[in-house]
Amino acid sequence: MKPSTEREIILNLLHGQPQPNAPAFSGLLHVTAAGLERERLGWREVHREARKMARAAASTFRMTGLPSVTLPLDLCAPAEALGAELIFYDEQEFQFPQVRKALFEQTSEVSKDFRSLSSAGRLPLILDAIRLAKEDVGNEAVISGMIPGPYTLLLYLCNPVKLFIEMKKEPQPVLDALYYLSSFLSQIGRAYREAGADFVTIHEMGGSPGFLGPERYERFVQPAVKKLIEDLPAPCVLSVCGSVDKSIGLLAQTGADAISVDQLTDLPSARAALTDILLFGNLDPVQTLWRGDNAGVHAAAQRSREAGVDALWPGCDLVPWTPIQNLRAMRE
Repeated sequence: MKPSTEREIILNLLHGQPQPNAPAFSGLLHVTAAGLERERLGWREVHREARKMARAAASTFRMTGLPSVTLPLDLCAPAEALGAELIFYDEQEFQFPQVRKALFEQTSEVSKDFRSLSSAGRLPLILDAIRLAKEDVGNEAVISGMIPGPYTLLLYLCNPVKLFIEMKKEPQPVLDALYYLSSFLSQIGRAYREAGADFVTIHEMGGSPGFLGPERYERFVQPAVKKLIEDLPAPCVLSVCGSVDKSIGLLAQTGADAISVDQLTDLPSARAALTDILLFGNLDPVQTLWRGDNAGVHAAAQRSREAGVDALWPGCDLVPWTPIQNLRAMRE
């Protein structure tokens, strides 16, 4: 039966049925200042109240028709659940919440005791927001439950400089911490799916082979990401940043249903390497979607489609001031 809605088209795609025309959506952060203004929501409050978080997440869909919602609205909720203190910025600063300071001095200190997700930081609030978004727009848009990758979460928890030294001199505690965080994140991802998310996006920003290099990625990050994906219900999208031209094969081995790449990766070569895996990307969120115009968005979208993407995604999280008309152009 031919799918009748964009949501059905996307769900069919995510479950392994390539579509004749690559749909435009996102599993990454795509909330805009214009959307919050339309909903009369403040930037600080949408991270602290479930109903407002759900409304904020759906605001881009309501303004542009882009058929997707991503929750939560930041990557730091798992770090907060493990005890990290966050900075919540106000409307004037308009920055995503960030960890105030490293929770651990070294990776061997990363706790091995899971907290109950029902009482861990904002996770209960986020689960409520997913349920509310599902009730509100879940019949029209797909919902992405977004989690950081294990290495990205470790960067939030530990001093990055000391972490890099440990990777060189004492690798085993780093590997142990990554496996632990993988198990913790799988619990969160499963809870997001049970609350109503249609798929999980693993946003491995800091742990991309484009930043760490193929050798470090293969040794430290890939095994933990592979374990995470094994423990999550399909479909899972793995999002990475930077140029991963030399590492596409390593990404393919993680077991992800789709790989999302940014504008620094050569799409034709990525398409050639990902023969049995969906490829999403790779509109530049800054130069094209934020600073560009409609014509530039149309041209970039056409290039991505001609290169063989299965879905048109921004290469990373949207800049909050991205013009609404550019997101409409992305969908056209």
